Amino acid sequence: MTLQNLSRILDKYEQQLGSTNLEQFEVLEGLPFYSDWDLAENPPNQDFNHTIGLPQKGGVSCPLHDYEQLLYDTLQQHKYVWIKKATGLGVTEFMLRYMAWLCFAEINIPNFNLIKNFNFRNSQMCIVTGPRIELAITLIDRMKGLFHELGATFDSKETVIELNGCHIEAYPSHHIDSMRGLTNVSFIYLDEADFFPPGQQQDARDVSERYIAKSNPWIVMVSTPNAPEGLFERIEKEAESTCLYKRILLDYAYGLGKIYTQDEIVAAKRSPSFEREYNLKYLGKVGNVFHTLDIEAAICTQKEGKEMMDWSTSMMVGRSMGIDLAWGDTSKFAIVIIQFRNRKVEVFYAESFEDQS
Repeated sequence: MTLQNLSRILDKYEQQLGSTNLEQFEVLEGLPFYSDWDLAENPPNQDFNHTIGLPQKGGVSCPLHDYEQLLYDTLQQHKYVWIKKATGLGVTEFMLRYMAWLCFAEINIPNFNLIKNFNFRNSQMCIVTGPRIELAITLIDRMKGLFHELGATFDSKETVIELNGCHIEAYPSHHIDSMRGLTNVSFIYLDEADFFPPGQQQDARDVSERYIAKSNPWIVMVSTPNAPEGLFERIEKEAESTCLYKRILLDYAYGLGKIYTQDEIVAAKRSPSFEREYNLKYLGKVGNVFHTLDIEAAICTQKEGKEMMDWSTSMMVGRSMGIDLAWGDTSKFAIVIIQFRNRKVEVFYAESFEDQS
């Protein structure tokens, strides 16, 4: 047996590893992602998403929406994409489908300097999730589930799927070091990245971006916003001229009449977490020391606020000032001034500073 024949056998084995129905995938080769966006060039329903089955909500098939076309068009023009989105828009589902489609697609994107018929065979795609291994398993299971209607089955381990010779693996954020040292990374998807533990957010970004000079993969960060000053807010605040990422904001309005009904949004607005979950606000985490209603009751009215501005010099009013020197690396220097009057603690001044000098 010649080395050339052996190489061909090994290549064929790699393509089959993890799938027991490789022939079922032949129908996907070279299909457009979604034909309904451009019927002038593509016959209706003859595309990747219709072939594997459209996304479903409540057991009903749903078309791909206009904001998903925005995501698709952006990914065709930009390799580094940052998406802050409302919950429930189906962006994770879209990304899993897009990555799966790339494994079978023939693409020619001038901005990326790719040759015609470029494919992802013998490359690696990485999905980075939160620190629980169950999250990694769930996303890979969802990707495998995309091909159930084709009758495809997979024998690979729970965090791995092989598609058309492309190795796709999910990595929990606390095991991000195991993503180092890969030879040909073509795509990195960070799912709900703003919810990675603070110490793992920057590591996930660093490990992902180290591949830019090595294999120049897509790097796509997606998340509902979490606490202020986290990974997503830091990237959002970067200057347009220096930011690596194309930034996309998708609030709940993009999904009205598509993913959400008006009644569902009205009901969701009753939740204290609405602004974060649906309206892209960094609200921080809700603690268990003070109830949300108690906090709202403690906020003064406009009339009370005007009364507080009367800085009486009476010695009968107790006042104090607190200073937090913030010796920690990420902490802020802060000052709070309060007084006790009319059986209430009134906060006159509360401010934090990046620069302690």
